[in-house]
Amino acid sequence: MQVEITREYIDQVEEAIARDDKAFILETMADMYPADITTVLYELDANESKYVLDLLPPEVGSEILSDLDYDIRTDFLQYFTSEEVARYVNLMDSDDAVDILNEQNVQRREEIIALIENEEKADDILDLLHYEEDCAGGLMAKELIKVNINWRVRQCIEEIRRQAEDVEKIYTVYVVDNRDILVGRVSVKALLLSKDDKLVKDIYNPDVISIESFRDENEVVSVMQKYDLEAIPVVNIQGRLLGRITIDDVIDVMQEQAELSRQLMTGISENVEEDDSVFRISRSRIPWLVIGMVGGLLAAQFMGFFEADIALLPALALFVPLITATGGNVGIQSSSIIIQTLSSNAVIFENFAQRLLKLIMVAFLNALIISSLVFGFTYLFRQDFKLSLVVSVALFSVVMLASLMGTLTPMVLDKMGVNPAVAAGPFITTANDLLGLAIYFGVAHMLYEL
Repeated sequence: MQVEITREYIDQVEEAIARDDKAFILETMADMYPADITTVLYELDANESKYVLDLLPPEVGSEILSDLDYDIRTDFLQYFTSEEVARYVNLMDSDDAVDILNEQNVQRREEIIALIENEEKADDILDLLHYEEDCAGGLMAKELIKVNINWRVRQCIEEIRRQAEDVEKIYTVYVVDNRDILVGRVSVKALLLSKDDKLVKDIYNPDVISIESFRDENEVVSVMQKYDLEAIPVVNIQGRLLGRITIDDVIDVMQEQAELSRQLMTGISENVEEDDSVFRISRSRIPWLVIGMVGGLLAAQFMGFFEADIALLPALALFVPLITATGGNVGIQSSSIIIQTLSSNAVIFENFAQRLLKLIMVAFLNALIISSLVFGFTYLFRQDFKLSLVVSVALFSVVMLASLMGTLTPMVLDKMGVNPAVAAGPFITTANDLLGLAIYFGVAHMLYEL
């Protein structure tokens, strides 16, 4: 029975838990995907979630625990004994198991590892615990299919059957030599179509893309995107095959990077969730709000230099929001494109002159269209040619300058080793406000001879 996840269904689950109606929960969740059950658990408290998880098959429970958000899972697992956690960890891929163990204190972590029934799984987990979470070694899973280059096809197929018990998805079969050095790959199709006594070295493909265990997770994402890989083998510095990273783990990294970039670009300095504490959410937002406030005060102080000009021509003040808002929007548009290019590890400094020329042409076209529209609108409603000319010329200049700043600032910060996403928020907006005002009143000075 397929159940739609609605507020009404979640209320029914809560009522079923309250009256200990196990049959309702098992019946309605029998055909649910683990990801859908996870959605339900997010709406329940920790005790209710544990009640549901205890009823489900351990295989389903292990997949749900793997998918839970870090903060929620950390709180949730406090209600489980080490034996209960070990039961689920024993059914997980080694990389997911390590993620959970890294969230526990040292004593509890050792208790869980000691309770894992599968000794090979426990050894794999211990190997992975040595790696930092944000490197290739920290992303990889030890479960994979590998065969020796000197084996015959018959032996390979038998080995694949044996290893496949621990590997949920077989993307490719890796070929190693007698020292476990990765030398290539062979497709399952090639094995099935070859005669049993054929040697692997006669049918394998030596063209295999791998990545070293110490490489940063950003490099992993870049390589898998560039070569459109579903999985990538991880090797040590000597080329020995250690594990593999699958596309689902890379997608998780990409989502985290996108979320972090979005938060930085909007002026949030920490990775926060909606259900975090009021203090943490406030702390993540206040630094850039203060910077924006300082920028606003500087802009107000800067406008004070032109107080006499505004007194002589009050209409100038009417277009200040237009100048500052347009400059900020153009700057953020330009920087967003550059940050996206930088995040993909593209070589942006190749053909730099050609790229810069293209930027100038785009900025010129946008500036011409916007300034022409503003000139026509202002002259139509104000009937003041000089004022219309001041606003349009100033806006043209601001769009050109903001485009240039929005492009160059992230590139300069990236060269300095600073996260360029930081530049796309209040930093560029504030800088463009000040420069935009300077250009605006400078043009007014020249045309009105104030």
